[in-house]
Amino acid sequence: MSEQRLSRRSVIAGSSVGLVSAAAGCIEEGGLLGGGGGSDGPIIGVLEDRSGEFALNGESKWQATLMAIEEINADGGVLGEEVEVYDPDPQSDNERYQELTREAINSEQVDALWAAYSSADREAIRPIVNDHDQLYFYTTQYEGGVCDETVFPVGATARQQLGAVIPWMIEEFGDEIYIINADYNFGNISQDWVRLLADEEGAEIVGSEEIPLGETDFASTINDIQAEDPDFIASMLVGSDHENFYDQRADNELDIPIGSSTTMAQGYEHERLDPPGLADIYVGVNYMPELETEASEEFTDKFYDEYPDAEYVNQEAQNNYFSVYLWKEAVEEAGTFDQDEVIAQLESGMEVDAPEGTIELDPATHHMTHHMRIGHSDEDHNITFDEEQYIEPSFLHEVGCDLTEESETTQYEPSDFYDGI
Repeated sequence: MSEQRLSRRSVIAGSSVGLVSAAAGCIEEGGLLGGGGGSDGPIIGVLEDRSGEFALNGESKWQATLMAIEEINADGGVLGEEVEVYDPDPQSDNERYQELTREAINSEQVDALWAAYSSADREAIRPIVNDHDQLYFYTTQYEGGVCDETVFPVGATARQQLGAVIPWMIEEFGDEIYIINADYNFGNISQDWVRLLADEEGAEIVGSEEIPLGETDFASTINDIQAEDPDFIASMLVGSDHENFYDQRADNELDIPIGSSTTMAQGYEHERLDPPGLADIYVGVNYMPELETEASEEFTDKFYDEYPDAEYVNQEAQNNYFSVYLWKEAVEEAGTFDQDEVIAQLESGMEVDAPEGTIELDPATHHMTHHMRIGHSDEDHNITFDEEQYIEPSFLHEVGCDLTEESETTQYEPSDFYDGI
């Protein structure tokens, strides 16, 4: 889509973060990335939340994407052309996401799109993406199941995250589980995955509760958990309001361990909340900056050098970062910015060196095989990791998703295919 552009703007607006100048171009508040506009070079859309409910998660996603583009431009760009960025703030608002997605596709004619933190935001824009056959990278860890011809959901799925942590928790702590999850599609589908994994492991769900997104009072939930006295809690809480659970947990001396797919790696609760609120929480992750590997430490150091005032570089930030390089490699292998040809190249089977380690794109499902670890927070909120597992996006294989053979725009759910949920 790099031909016949209606507009060639590079918009960096609405941010509270000042960026550092780079060799290839200066990124500043309200400034430009990779050129002064009006060029014929490639442009990408970066719609990540820098205000509103999900700003805590979206800020570092946006920062890491710009850092990757800055590095690429400093190294000669893509196919010899500097990459420009269209990146207004969606403000954690579904309707604004839809408006900006239409703008990115119709007016800016972006060559690729990175957008959305929450699954609700993704589903708000996915019909627009589908209508325009837009190449779209969704980088949040999510509930899984999206089988979509132009969408690449490169974050870890619930099957990958919970598939790492739930069986481990059962082996370590016992087979009675109490589930708490955010009451929307991500949380409810993730609950289904916990039920499926419990069934596979011969464990028992002794209680469950779907928590509204705006809930801040967890007294009744904590009382119910204490009454059931499970071996561990499976938590898929999200957002700033749900963080109140951890302080209230500590105040009520709820010392039951927690297995999670959402805590720490995204919202860095272990750094922001007072100990021991996060004591004995175990989370399935593909990346955290506390990970002591050469690739992780190199990425983390670069990020904080670029953004010295940043609060945290989260799991999704590394997903944004490696997927920009994945797109660059696909474009250069295809020899064109044409989106159909870039997608075909991605579907040929590619790997990329990510901060979490070298990972592979699964051509059939457009998902990644990830290095999954179990991150553990102790009573002082120090983080350690269990040994890694390399986990494929197996659920979509099981349901027959093969985008190299058949075009789809479906989201499959585990309850449609498995008994015992």
